[in-house]
Amino acid sequence: MEHFGFPVEVIIVFFGVIALSVYFDLVSHRNVREISIGNASKWCAFWIIIALLFYVYLWVRFDRHWADMYLAGYLLEKSLSVDNLVVFIAIFSSFGISSHLQHRILYWGIMGALAFRAVFVVIGTGLFYAAPWVGFLFAAFVAWSGVQMLRDKSSGMEIEDYTHHWSVNWIGRMMPVYTRLHGERFFVKDSEIPSAQSAGAITRKGLWYATPAFLCLVAVEASDLAFAFDSVPAVISVTEEPLLVYAAMIFAILGLRTLYFVIAALTEYLVHLKKAVVALLFFIAVKMTVQSWNHAVGDTGIHISPQVSVLIVIGTLAAGVFASLLLPRRR
Repeated sequence: MEHFGFPVEVIIVFFGVIALSVYFDLVSHRNVREISIGNASKWCAFWIIIALLFYVYLWVRFDRHWADMYLAGYLLEKSLSVDNLVVFIAIFSSFGISSHLQHRILYWGIMGALAFRAVFVVIGTGLFYAAPWVGFLFAAFVAWSGVQMLRDKSSGMEIEDYTHHWSVNWIGRMMPVYTRLHGERFFVKDSEIPSAQSAGAITRKGLWYATPAFLCLVAVEASDLAFAFDSVPAVISVTEEPLLVYAAMIFAILGLRTLYFVIAALTEYLVHLKKAVVALLFFIAVKMTVQSWNHAVGDTGIHISPQVSVLIVIGTLAAGVFASLLLPRRR
């Protein structure tokens, strides 16, 4: 059976396009303090065009068969990753992180995704025997995030002091944490913290301290890894060639993270969209629980396909949009 393999030309083209595109994106947003719907929409279109151009490249340079395998993997990964987008909204809402810092965190998250997805693809499906139990844990986290968004009336507002934030309570015992944002830094030196603040703003003494921005990055990366246990085996089952699997996943992830800003920006203007996001969080939690139960315990007979999941996500968000237009909140 013929295999696509690892052509050096494709590897150079793929990583070259990714590196230039990410760099261009980061540079263009270097001085942007607030990412608008228009700006986010343009970048969504940009990443979709780049992914389709890579499809054309594979078709012209090699064969339509390989190009179609890549495209099938890309569309499947895109569908499966929509759930992740909703969880990003919940995580950033919990941390009260501004849109400019969100952009920085998401693109450092992409660097992590590039590395971890490569490991997952190389190992193949063997790593995913642990997936059912990971699914149960993450389903509980997603449901808890939905409850927190329901209870917290100030969700999305900037936080000045993270001393009692859940992330500090969880991670503060493992590493020194500075409980306030320090610009856009993920880590800060002990000497850079004003002595007047250090007493009540650190979990314990250290030479370096993680900031809440880093804790948020850890949460985002953990969500991406959790969803990878579901999406990577699915894409491998459609597109067995490792290089095409990897390319499909990375292009889908890059495009999805810009789509995040479209949804996040809309929540600022559409007052009932947040309720739709909360509803989707509970749907995702149920979906992950059922999928994990099917694999770890026994088949329930309930199987939610990627296509149905995407329709539910789009339909719920659309309901939130229409409710906001028909029933705007009174001043």
